Parts: sequence; structure tokens; C-alpha cells
Amino acid sequence: MLVETNKSLKNFNTFGIDCKAHYYVSVASTSQLMAMLSDNKYKARFILGGGSNMLLTKDINALVIHLNLKGIKVLSETEDHVHIEAMAGENWHEFVLYCIEKGYGGLENLSLIPGNTGTTPIQNIGAYGVELKDTFESCKAVEIESRTEVQFSKQACQFGYRTSVFKNDLKDKYVITSVVFNLTKTNHKKSTSYGAIQEQLSEQNIKEPTLKNISDAVIAIRKSKLPDPKKIGNSGSFFKNPVIDLERFHDFQLEFPNAPFYKVSQTEFKIPAGWLIEKAGFKGLRFGDAGVHKNQALVLVNYGKANGNEILELAMKIQKKVRKIFGIFLEPEVNII
Repeated sequence: MLVETNKSLKNFNTFGIDCKAHYYVSVASTSQLMAMLSDNKYKARFILGGGSNMLLTKDINALVIHLNLKGIKVLSETEDHVHIEAMAGENWHEFVLYCIEKGYGGLENLSLIPGNTGTTPIQNIGAYGVELKDTFESCKAVEIESRTEVQFSKQACQFGYRTSVFKNDLKDKYVITSVVFNLTKTNHKKSTSYGAIQEQLSEQNIKEPTLKNISDAVIAIRKSKLPDPKKIGNSGSFFKNPVIDLERFHDFQLEFPNAPFYKVSQTEFKIPAGWLIEKAGFKGLRFGDAGVHKNQALVLVNYGKANGNEILELAMKIQKKVRKIFGIFLEPEVNII
């Protein structure tokens, strides 16, 4: 394995931030990962996946281990279900399309989400009424300190809204190497209740959508709202949609009766962060090369030469103004490094 020095990470993060890794190595197998974790030459290590959910604000003074573990295989199947394993370095969207092509259902609403498969359980990715945990069966992960491989069940992962045990108690302690999904082969549970999906299907006069129809609808919606990271640097949704309690929600509705919301439970309500940011006046604004996307206020963008701190400063301006107007704190969904 070739260990490079002062390696630019510009092409390895979707924001396109030109920070450098003191040391950099790409690993293509679990054994290579184990070897680099065991090498005492390097005091600090940083695990890099698809680079889609992070904002680099400084050079990384460590060994950056880039996970490029590849492979997809069926572990078991019946007439109705299939257990399929994807290695951590598999591109997420390509894996979703692979499953759809095979007729495996459950992931179609998660089409076109950037990143690699290995990072999807960390934040329990979700979109259009579906979350990763809905089809997640288990994952394998290597404990960094002991270099032992462990299997995590769904329960052990402690999934929540855009979170998991890997973002909390076990943060920076494990490296996910593969993920197993339980997908349907028949009687697919299709989630098409979101208005935007319904609109897309109606426009094409599709009443009984296939898995591909749903995926195509999601792709069209995402492309209309979200910039392509290859053209404009971004990390998708920068902030989580805030969830507020019933008492706070009543006060919020009195003050902002036209605000959209989603009922999470009898006592919790989700307010779209994009709506809050837009009403705070940030949609389409640009500060140098750091800006808020013109079509989706939830997306912060790098128009070319912004550094991580400039984007972070913009995020903090948004947080401050949203809190001042609405009394709601916006928590970043992106990992700030």
C-alpha cells in the first residue's frame, strides 16, 4: 500500500474543500484496513468514506485511511426476501440502482443520496418517508483500538433521527466495513405518500408505480432541488430538520400559523429547516464563494474557492438569525472537522 504525504483531499469531499492530509492511504480490503490501524508509525488516524457528509475546516494532521472496500453479494434469500451485503466503499446510489435492477425493494426512496454505503448507518440516512433503519439488518465494523471485527444488529446501532450509536457513544471507535440489508422480492412496501413523489408520478400518469418509477421520481425531485456536487460543491442537507415538543409547537403555530410541519409523535413535531432558513432571508444569498443554494435553502454551497471556515461562518450566521426569529436552534447534519 502506498502512503502519500501532504495529499490534497479536494477530490475526496463533496464540498470540494482543498485541505490536505499529512498522510494518506487507500485500503481495498479489511486486512489492509487492519494493517494500517496496526501500524504504530502513525499516532493519529482519520477514516474517510465517500466524503459526502463532512465539512473540512483545516488540514488533517493524521493518517487518512480512505475506505475503498468493494463488493456486493447475496447472503441468503427466500421467495419474498433477500439478505444482501454491500461493502463499505460501494457508492450508495449505484448500490440502490443495482438493487432496483434486481427487483429488490426497500431502498428506492433513498436514491441519489451522495456518499458510500459504509457511512449510511452512521447518520441513519433518510428521505421521502423512508430511513435506512427500515431495511437495515446488520453491519460489520472493526474496533479501531483492538482491531477486532464486530457485528452490530439493528438494535445495537440505536438508530434515531439522523443518528446512531456511531455518532454518539461509539463515535470514532469503529470503522464500518460492510452493511447487510433485508429487502423485499415480492409484495414491496412502496412509500409514495410524499406530495412531491405523488406529483411526479401523476405528471407521468403512473398509478401503479414500479420500484424504478419511484426511484426515477425521487431522482427527478432531488435533481430539481439539489445541486450536483460535481458542479457545485455541497454536502446535501447541511442542517437537521428541528424537532420541537408540543408546548413549543403550540407557541410556534400561534406566531407562525402558515409554517409547514410534520407530526413525529403525539408530543413531537418536525419543522422543515429549509423553510426556516428561507424565511430568515438566506435562500440564494452568497458571501464570496460560500452561499445558500437558490433552489433549496437547506443546502450550503461552495461556488469554487470557499474554504471550510467560510462555509462554517455562513452556517453560524444562519443559526444565529433563525434562533433570533423563531427561537429554534438548527443542528448541523454535516460533520464539521
